[in-house]
Amino acid sequence: MSGLLKIEEPFHGAVINWRQGKKTEDCLLINVQGYAPIRDSVVVNGVQAKRSLENFTAQVLLKAEETEIVAISRGSSGHKEHRIRVVLDKLSKPRYQFFIDDNIFFMRDIFKHNYKSLFDCFYLAGLKKLHEKYKTKFTLNLFYDDGENFSLKQFPDRYKSEWLENSGWLKLAFHAYSEFPDRPYQYDNGEKLAKDFDLMKEEIIRFAGKETYSVPSVIHWGMVQPSALPVLAQRGIKVLGGCFIPVESGYDINYLLDDERCAYIWNNEALKDFATGIIFSRVDLICNNTPVDKINSVLESLRNNPAQAEVMNLATHEQYFWPFYFNYIPDHFQRLDTALKWVTENGYECVFLQEGYLFNSRLENPFL
Repeated sequence: MSGLLKIEEPFHGAVINWRQGKKTEDCLLINVQGYAPIRDSVVVNGVQAKRSLENFTAQVLLKAEETEIVAISRGSSGHKEHRIRVVLDKLSKPRYQFFIDDNIFFMRDIFKHNYKSLFDCFYLAGLKKLHEKYKTKFTLNLFYDDGENFSLKQFPDRYKSEWLENSGWLKLAFHAYSEFPDRPYQYDNGEKLAKDFDLMKEEIIRFAGKETYSVPSVIHWGMVQPSALPVLAQRGIKVLGGCFIPVESGYDINYLLDDERCAYIWNNEALKDFATGIIFSRVDLICNNTPVDKINSVLESLRNNPAQAEVMNLATHEQYFWPFYFNYIPDHFQRLDTALKWVTENGYECVFLQEGYLFNSRLENPFL
């Protein structure tokens, strides 16, 4: 480290809320920490930093949605600068989202049985009960094709009025063309991703209306080439959720971000990529992977960590609701109920996170 200047905390792109600083009349006061040549004088955004050997600390006031933090050191080795940018979640409040991936079976079921109502399908009926009980809003991320003999092109538009009536809490979004092959966009240059995304949007609007359509907050398998991210940003995506899980080779289900950023997201809540404007967010709980008796402890551990407590990013997968599925989970709805009861009782409000991670606007379907 000798001779170097670096801001270590906060991390470049960090999304900061009231839990990470001290509220003031102006906004939020945060600590900035780093290291610099041991005898240098260090100033951070005009504030003289305190020194302890190679370490420095200073307090910086965040007022705007984005703030550049500049550390300047001066000494015998000359003038050095290190610049980072952070995001202030100024109007933040405890909130959660709930999205369900891999949806196609319920669409096929409604088509096959020609139900009078969408909610004659047990799956949608179960989600509606949870909405009525907890005011939960669900985003259902769809496959276009089931890989057998059904696609969304076959789905009728006669339910459109019912979709629209429920669009305040039930959204439909793109996930992938089909479930297989795995990781369909991991090596795609963006052309297939764009084509499939636009196809899905067209069909959702056709049979469910513009108000029901949404961009997703996750792509199938969470793997997209960094060069293809502008394809998603251009289509209105503001938030992308993933696991950012440590594996032997680095990190996985991580949109192929570099290890340093993945490590930050894994241990925190969210990080903004300024080149695209997309905020990457860690998925906190996947219900089909978490037994009922483990759900509360997972959520409580998050609540007790200031770096992960403000936003609960909840998810599950559709196929585990269906008795014909080889990995059917009989208590799947109970798992959702348990998670939703916990977030509700602990003061978390349900939002559509894909409308913007920052809690400063409620736009009426901003994706069209």
